[in-house]
Amino acid sequence: RKGENMFVQGFFDEATFTITYLVADEDSGEAVIIDPVTEYDAGRAKLASTPIDLVLDVATDRGFRITRVLDTHAHADHLSAADYVRRKTGARYGIGGRITEVQTVFKTLFNAKDVNTNGVVFDDLFADGETFKVGNLDAKVIATPGHTPACVTYVIGDAAFVGDTMFMPDYGTARTDFPGGDAGTLYDSIQKILSLPGDTRVFVGHDYLPEGRTEYVWETTVAEQKAKNIHVHDGISREQFIEMRNTRDAKLAPPRLIMPSLQVNIRAGQLPPAEDNGKQYIKIPVSLVG
Repeated sequence: RKGENMFVQGFFDEATFTITYLVADEDSGEAVIIDPVTEYDAGRAKLASTPIDLVLDVATDRGFRITRVLDTHAHADHLSAADYVRRKTGARYGIGGRITEVQTVFKTLFNAKDVNTNGVVFDDLFADGETFKVGNLDAKVIATPGHTPACVTYVIGDAAFVGDTMFMPDYGTARTDFPGGDAGTLYDSIQKILSLPGDTRVFVGHDYLPEGRTEYVWETTVAEQKAKNIHVHDGISREQFIEMRNTRDAKLAPPRLIMPSLQVNIRAGQLPPAEDNGKQYIKIPVSLVG
């Protein structure tokens, strides 16, 4: 198996239901971190590096060298710790190349005049089909838009890290009501994932513990997704999926941390620049009810 010397460990963040992955080639010791989380206490406006420090400690204990930190997309439910990892380790920060579209939308929404919408704050803007190595492991980027325009899946060795594109089979798929999201596009992206070999391991970006299950889990396979995913299993048409997804999304509340998350994540995990009093602020746009 092409992943036989591959190490994968998921770290579950209870506050945001996010799984951060440490992925390594055990032969060379080279490793990447996928979807790292910064702890954010909204009530106190305090940041903490506790979740990502745990991941880095495990990497250090195992003698791994972090050469890349990767986000599957600009998350709307947690602040990325990718810049923290980059500063601590010297790793390159990679994300899907269409992040520039997301930056453009949210620069306008937040009047974020400091944001350059060409993606220059990231080190690698991945195109669909782009490849790289993690030690001796082959890695490939698959563009999987639909949840957001910039979503990508990282296929490393025998494993696919799908971010929010799809979840465990008993929970289904990602919402598509964010700017640039589209249910039909998401369906098409999921078919790309489901066309991978059936024994490909699938690691999801979140788990929300659906009714009937008592433990958080985040690993499945392509074959299991094709057979059992409640939204996209064999027999569900593209049209049926679009109708289901749009109906479901219309009832969903925004993520709790959407405002701080997007302001930080379009800046590659960095806070907005300090104002003239030396303090940094996260904005909340206010909509008046007329």
